[in-house]
Amino acid sequence: MSQSLGRALDLLGLLARGITTLDPLAAELGVHKTTVLRLLQTMEQHGFVGRDSNHRYRIGPAVLALASGALDALDVRAAAAQELRALAAETGQTVHLATYDDGVATYVDKVESRQPLRMYSRIGLPAALHATAVGKVLLGGLDDAERRAVVTGLEFERFTDRTITTPDDLLADVERSVRRGWAEDHEEHETFMNCIGAPVHGPDGRVAAAISISVPNVVLPYEGVLELLPSLLAAAGRVSAELGAREV
Repeated sequence: MSQSLGRALDLLGLLARGITTLDPLAAELGVHKTTVLRLLQTMEQHGFVGRDSNHRYRIGPAVLALASGALDALDVRAAAAQELRALAAETGQTVHLATYDDGVATYVDKVESRQPLRMYSRIGLPAALHATAVGKVLLGGLDDAERRAVVTGLEFERFTDRTITTPDDLLADVERSVRRGWAEDHEEHETFMNCIGAPVHGPDGRVAAAISISVPNVVLPYEGVLELLPSLLAAAGRVSAELGAREV
């Protein structure tokens, strides 16, 4: 399996170099062309390879989509970096940046608070869509049909007594968040933590990322966290402007 995967990755590299037909590809890999054909057919089924009527192969749309998603995430992180650190310095609290791709919200940046109490979150880890402020913000950026499809497919792990555990309740919460322009995690993922999240918009007006502030309730009560909303929304607006978004 690992050998086949290695050959498939080598094939992508060869295609990117402009080697597009079966015999030269087989010669470059040093294997029989039936082996190459089998790999190409599998990769074509998954969209990683395409071919024309003359049986010339090329990089497929799945590779381009992965590259585009990765670049978008990096662009958002670079655009948000200064504002995240400024927001953390202003509030003294933990600040996150998260992005969404194919049903998964992922933390792509984090600035720790000055508090001794630390959150579980780490850059590169997923954020629970049903139980985090960033997850709800990112769900809010999907169109209605995709949002419902994603939500109905969630497992709804219960983290605390406040965790949302049904699709209808989550959809209602996300819709409420969209209307008011921000989302919250009111002790829904960790019993000692409250979070508020706001959307970052890209140049097309769609939600490109979510920024959140997370505060232990021993530092600020829930009502005190809500008082940080103006700072959060202003920071998200500035990052959106940096990305070229129009006013939303």
